[in-house]
Amino acid sequence: MNLLLLDDADFIAPDRVRLTDRRLRHVREVHRAAVGDALQVGRLDGEMGTGTVVAIDDAALVLDVRLDRPPPAPAPVRLLLALPRPKAMRRVLQGVAAIGVKDVVLLNSWRVEKSYWESPMLAPAALREQLVLGLEQGGDTRLPRVELRRRFKPFVEDELPALLGDSLGLVAHPLAEEPCPRAVAGHVTLAIGPEGGFIPYEVEALQRAGCRAVSLGPRRLRVEQAVAVLLGRIL
Repeated sequence: MNLLLLDDADFIAPDRVRLTDRRLRHVREVHRAAVGDALQVGRLDGEMGTGTVVAIDDAALVLDVRLDRPPPAPAPVRLLLALPRPKAMRRVLQGVAAIGVKDVVLLNSWRVEKSYWESPMLAPAALREQLVLGLEQGGDTRLPRVELRRRFKPFVEDELPALLGDSLGLVAHPLAEEPCPRAVAGHVTLAIGPEGGFIPYEVEALQRAGCRAVSLGPRRLRVEQAVAVLLGRIL
């Protein structure tokens, strides 16, 4: 945890917070903080700063906080991601939140198993938990927005062209001849398929909507690996 993320409910005064949950355990067991120590803190969807320990014991951690600087700028990428396996989704969501992606659309694909859509991981509280863990890792406070699209065709045909706007639309496809661009200037909308990739019909539909098919080369990567490599290359 590189940033102690604070929620509105944590504040017991305008500049003081009291924590009793996993953050207390982390500060005690990992940071081994004592009274007078300073920790990096941030208010969810707000500013960042420093929290000074004024009391800490088995029951609670009390900090005096000074929030005086903005969080890092968001990554200029919107991610369209075929719904991953629930276990992989935890890692992906934490990773994209840490990198600074603020807009994520989880969409259906022919290779996405129907059972994935019934996963408890898609509950708002479960999604938020993984995103918060990513923000704590990356040192950020702005919570990403995650939207669900269970029907591929209506989303791609009816929503995606307007969503692309003036951004560069890319769809990761291992058979594409064009390599994925590096250090792209401007905003990017990036579509990444499930394990095995989008089927040809889906790639063609994404291309008709305005996305260019690009490749990382001949190697096939797992979704969480592909997300990290593609975002790193684009950014």
